[in-house]
Amino acid sequence: MVRVDLHTHSIASPDGNITAEQYRNVLETKLDCIAITDHNRVDFALKMQAELGDQKIIVGEEINTVQGEIIGLFLKELIEPNQDIAVVIDKIKSQGGLVYIPHPFETVRSGITKETLEQIKDSVDIIEGANGRAFFQNFGPQSHAWARINNIPSLASSDAHRAKALGKTYSEISDIPTTDSLCELSKTARKFYARPSPADILAPKLNRLKKVFGKQ
Repeated sequence: MVRVDLHTHSIASPDGNITAEQYRNVLETKLDCIAITDHNRVDFALKMQAELGDQKIIVGEEINTVQGEIIGLFLKELIEPNQDIAVVIDKIKSQGGLVYIPHPFETVRSGITKETLEQIKDSVDIIEGANGRAFFQNFGPQSHAWARINNIPSLASSDAHRAKALGKTYSEISDIPTTDSLCELSKTARKFYARPSPADILAPKLNRLKKVFGKQ
């Protein structure tokens, strides 16, 4: 089985702090394939993929849209943020990428609403049915139920902003994922969720403060 995590944030994200060395270590010990999905950036992910290969690193981007955040997977270049969600989806698809919906229905973390999700559902490839940082607004059960009703596969991902959160929440699939195979592989995935620690939940805020004050 292949252990995958499709939602993580490196030091290139304003609120992330996972380093290249930490990604290498996790890929040797806990996970087999990781998507690096920095906020509105792909440069770090492209560099890591060039180093470790596309079977280990998927280039992703968590993109701010007018309607909330979505993730593009298997990207080749940056997609500019703050556009209408339909425009961003078209740009993901034009790169041969997949549309992955992170933490839907959440308001604290800019998840897209159910109404928006209904409007774009024909373009959605995968729903995040379990988010490793979900606590105060844990809509995992609702996300999983919506995915089942609409026949869209769902996966579990860590949304890790620090290395210690990696390997806690992830999915197991039967083969190395590709653009063409991931959706089918996701239909029979096993999802693993671990309750986040306070440090996992607070990591984005603490990372932002450290960077503002020059401690990282």
